[in-house]
Amino acid sequence: MQYEAKTPTEYINALEADWRREKIERLRTLIKSKAADIIEGINYKMLSYGDEKGVLFHLNAQKNYVSLYVGDAKKVDPDGSLLKGIDVGKGCIRFKQSVVIADTRIDEFVERAIDMWKRGEDIDC
Repeated sequence: MQYEAKTPTEYINALEADWRREKIERLRTLIKSKAADIIEGINYKMLSYGDEKGVLFHLNAQKNYVSLYVGDAKKVDPDGSLLKGIDVGKGCIRFKQSVVIADTRIDEFVERAIDMWKRGEDIDC
């Protein structure tokens, strides 16, 4: 889904007060906690996280899941151990309603992606 928001606050306010908003809030808090210097903004009508070099993550609420876009997830988690139990595409990690974020290792994945990105490693698709 696309939201006509110009700021992260507008984006959050445009979401319905349901499970997707809860997951978005948990994921954005997680991302910001792993990199205090990361800048939250809007890019391609989604929440975005990055710095002056560019965007590392996009976060978006879809109809049936919440998407975390991170380039190529396999470059960050080659053996799939950090994303076990989560629906993963090449560049999209999908959190469906049944996924309990606290029961996953997404925090470790996000931290690893941030570390790799800051070192200048290629994690793009």
